[in-house]
Amino acid sequence: MGTMVPVLLSLLLVVGPAVPQDTQDGPYSLTYLSSGISEPKEGFPSFQATGYLNDQAFFHYDSESEKAEPLGPWKQVKGMEDWEELSKFQKARGEFFLKTLKEVMGYYKDTGNHTMSEKLGCKLRSNSYCGAIWTTAYDGRDYIKFDTEIPAWIPLQPEALNTKVKWETEGSVQRTKAYLEGECIQKLQKYLQYSRAFLDRQDPPSVSVTSHVDPGNIRTLKCLASNFYPQPISLYWTQGDSVVETESRGEGSISENGTYQSWVVVKIPSSDKGPYSCHVQHSSLAQPLTVPWNPGH
Repeated sequence: MGTMVPVLLSLLLVVGPAVPQDTQDGPYSLTYLSSGISEPKEGFPSFQATGYLNDQAFFHYDSESEKAEPLGPWKQVKGMEDWEELSKFQKARGEFFLKTLKEVMGYYKDTGNHTMSEKLGCKLRSNSYCGAIWTTAYDGRDYIKFDTEIPAWIPLQPEALNTKVKWETEGSVQRTKAYLEGECIQKLQKYLQYSRAFLDRQDPPSVSVTSHVDPGNIRTLKCLASNFYPQPISLYWTQGDSVVETESRGEGSISENGTYQSWVVVKIPSSDKGPYSCHVQHSSLAQPLTVPWNPGH
């Protein structure tokens, strides 16, 4: 393909073979999120990329430091990746990425500051391929994606037809399909040899119940579950044997230690003494957890 190789395919150039290993059922996923900006402010990188195993970020690269560095528990893992080689690769890939951004700006006849982002990756279950994604967005709007079934690049904006024709003329379709369904899965299987302990762990939630009275004599009861993994969790309030309608609920983003938090809120008259209880269901718990609200606190 020479120097005209699309930025998206630059990821394919350094993926080496890996020996498949047995895994748990999964699913497990390997995902790369990349972004570029045409006119970054001083001190901000023009290109950055983060790799994820399931929902856990395991490395980050940016064009300011020009270093791909392991994150979280992967800082302590030896032998999973050659970080110096990955840094060189991401630097070259960033140059391709920003070149493609300039090309896309040309299709729109845009000048000034614009952004491009990309999400690509693969997923396996029971040690077999079970899906992939490769999408690109321009200025926050979906621009083009790859369909492994056809296979083909699918333009999501009229201007993206230019990109489709360019990439497909350069022969990217079969290589992209081969990467997503083959090489990406092999890379994921290799990473899982070093990472299953982090991805399969079960961290039980810490649960607290708080109460405060708002103006108007309305009491807010909040049940907070924190420091749990994996993310799926069920939280709900009951009054006696009846489920109480939720006023609001929320989920926090993943924390630095790789765990989540979630909460659920109900509002009751301040004179209402219950009984109210928060119920928690999570895969780490042998049985559901019930935490009563004590009106005396």
